[in-house]
Amino acid sequence: MKILVTGATGYIGGRLIPRLLEKGHSVRVFVRDERRLEGRKWFEKVEIATGDLGNREEISRAMKDIDAAYFLVHAMNEGGDFAEREKTLAENFALAAKTVEKIIYLGGLLPENNVSEHLKSRAAVGEILREGGKTTEFRAGPIIGSGSASFEMVRYLTERIPVMIVPRWVKNEVQPIAVRNVIEYLIAALECEPLGIVDIGADVLPFRGMMENFAEVRGLKRIIIPVPVLTPLLSGLWVGLVTPIPNSLAVPLVKGIINPVLADTNKAQKYFPEIEPMSYRDAVALALEKIDEK
Repeated sequence: MKILVTGATGYIGGRLIPRLLEKGHSVRVFVRDERRLEGRKWFEKVEIATGDLGNREEISRAMKDIDAAYFLVHAMNEGGDFAEREKTLAENFALAAKTVEKIIYLGGLLPENNVSEHLKSRAAVGEILREGGKTTEFRAGPIIGSGSASFEMVRYLTERIPVMIVPRWVKNEVQPIAVRNVIEYLIAALECEPLGIVDIGADVLPFRGMMENFAEVRGLKRIIIPVPVLTPLLSGLWVGLVTPIPNSLAVPLVKGIINPVLADTNKAQKYFPEIEPMSYRDAVALALEKIDEK
């Protein structure tokens, strides 16, 4: 297939593209500045279209002769009204993709209540993309892999602080998933009819359990003490202080997990039975192995 990938410089896009090439697909990437791709092993194996998703003409030109298109961008780090910006980008993408057979999008799992602005925006983008009836929208919780924001947050908090005083929301259940499995789902969707919303996830555990399991895999002894203080904003700022994750990303990350966020994976199991999500511990071990190899 001839495939367009947006978000090629991002965490998921950068991992997806080499896998698509391995499968024999022809890949075109849409980026604002191709210099940001230089140094990637696949740089000379893809076709590059430069432009801005905010410009409808530029994204329309990039969609020419495309069979399937991935929407893997967000505007969270751009400041200002990122939700309005994401809505505009999604609308432009959807209009340009009218001739495309399939759209594949990666969003986030939604809690039952108190949905964060970040997750509301992700859901709004998905709704825009699904209007044409040809989109598969995967919704995932924390993605675990070397370099992912969720993994690095857990990693730095656990490695740097032997005794942690943490907000009580760390007892809330979450459903992480290995980045390897996310990529498998994104690729497998090329072979399926558009499925609408598909929740994906592995084992369920409290966020506190994510840190405790990480410590065990790493061979660390850690004491975690939940207390009924620290607002989501202060928690995010604290994460931004202790870890290399910028506040602009840390605060939305924390706000996205202050309520239980679980997946209904029945649909994923029905349409992708060949994909068996690895456990959180195995995902952590694999991520640490990748880090140690560097």
